[in-house]
Amino acid sequence: MIGMDETAWIGVDIGGTKTAVVIAQEPQAVLARIEFPTLPQQGPERAVGLIEQSIHEVIRTSGVGRARLAGIGVSCGGPLDQRRGVIQAPPNLVTWVDVPITAILRDEFGLECRLENDADAGAVAEYRFGAGRGTQHMIFLTMGTGLGAGIIADGRLLRGAAGQAGEIGHVRLSADGPVGYHKAGSVEGWASGGGIAQVALQAVRQAASRGETTTLARTLKTNEALTAKDVAQAAQSGDAVARRILSIVGDRLGEAMAILIDVLNPERIVIGGIAMRLGESVLAPARLAMEREALPGSARICRVVPAALGEAIGDVAAICVAMGL
Repeated sequence: MIGMDETAWIGVDIGGTKTAVVIAQEPQAVLARIEFPTLPQQGPERAVGLIEQSIHEVIRTSGVGRARLAGIGVSCGGPLDQRRGVIQAPPNLVTWVDVPITAILRDEFGLECRLENDADAGAVAEYRFGAGRGTQHMIFLTMGTGLGAGIIADGRLLRGAAGQAGEIGHVRLSADGPVGYHKAGSVEGWASGGGIAQVALQAVRQAASRGETTTLARTLKTNEALTAKDVAQAAQSGDAVARRILSIVGDRLGEAMAILIDVLNPERIVIGGIAMRLGESVLAPARLAMEREALPGSARICRVVPAALGEAIGDVAAICVAMGL
């Protein structure tokens, strides 16, 4: 329980699959945490109501007095208006159309509230506390339901003129292909959680047409859909089709990293989310594609590593937003 003379912050990490609410006295010292499914298909009202309930609950269970609360930070995928605190229908939250999240929470709790793109927040968290420490030029890739990049250039977060720098998920890699960020063949279509599901469905259909067996066919028949987790589990059990899927995803991820390297010349690319969990099954082909596509001198000095904060990165990132780091 927090001391009576210590300040605390609230962090809210909103994703397309889950939302987490935490309270902490510093980014890596979480006192209480609540997580629930976001269920974006049900609209924002349910999730926003649960966010408010969860904030009240973590305050209560942590024992933090209201006078010790310094602010709230919200981390969410873009596009969003960071200055106005408005979520603007991100691809993984399509029903969240112009949700003024900071005003809602400010009115409910009487605390200063900040909103930040989750990739930017993750970049700051890894730069200050994780795998980006010691760098001046770093890119963080968030690979969850969607995919985006947070950019640290010359030791500072790069926002861009409209605050949307780093939306690598929107870049088209192929004339057609899986859809992500409302665009067929985009980076997000090829290399995100939603993208992996689409690549997997196509691969299973192609395998069936060739008479090739795969455990993913049975999974698809049972669940009527495939997930990145299904593919990962099948690959770990030696399924050749699943391994081929991850190789395809890794190759496309590497192509995207090569674009970032050629344009921004980072010394380190830190990857969180699904790629962090899948490890070398995705990162190894990604590095090969990156080396094939990027300028040799730039690729040579860039290390590609998983996020050091692990599964805690969303919590740490949201608290960093609250603290204005």
